[in-house]
Amino acid sequence: MAQIPHVLVVDDEAAQREMLVYNMEAAGFRTTRATNGEEALESVAEDPPDVIVLDWMMPLLSGIEVCRRLKIKSETAAIPVIMLSARSEDVDKVRGLETGADDYVVKPYSVTELVARVRASLRRVRPATVGQTLTYDDIVLDSETHRVTRDGSDLKLGPTEFRLLSTFMEKPGRVWSRDQLLDRVWGRDVYVDTRTVDVHVGRLRKVLTESGGADPVRTVRGAGYALG
Repeated sequence: MAQIPHVLVVDDEAAQREMLVYNMEAAGFRTTRATNGEEALESVAEDPPDVIVLDWMMPLLSGIEVCRRLKIKSETAAIPVIMLSARSEDVDKVRGLETGADDYVVKPYSVTELVARVRASLRRVRPATVGQTLTYDDIVLDSETHRVTRDGSDLKLGPTEFRLLSTFMEKPGRVWSRDQLLDRVWGRDVYVDTRTVDVHVGRLRKVLTESGGADPVRTVRGAGYALG
């Protein structure tokens, strides 16, 4: 459940919003909704998505302003934003992209194409969720077959350890706090003590080093864990 890609859909028009949510969920994504810009910013703070599908024209706070605020904050700057707009002029596209949008889709659009663009964004930020093979040094993780090898030897990982490793391998070097790992690996709706993270990281380390290889998981005192 925790590995299902999360898409935030932001649109003030109910019919358009629900159509997008329906199609994103049919494509296998977990979704949350926001009906305006303020709601979108609150949603990102509470439950950070992997991709944001954001309408430009909204009352109170426009999609452009939401995008600008997200991109100037280090903790949300890397979240891909796909801007939806009826504005088709090149100058509008340029404005949207210069504000920080990662993609710009003009209305009316093909839902199939939009889903493909969401998947393309996910390939950049969470490759394991779209079936890609991840590699770090001599460790290879195949997210489609759920197979992990190190130096050519198969590793037997439990489902939680597999999700932990894929999270680490998607962003080598990034320091993950225990709370961030709980959200990503266990999910926000499951109550798990942060000490459980330490237990599963210990199990992951044991499997990764059982054939004598160096431990690739680094403990960052007071912060969490990182790969490499």
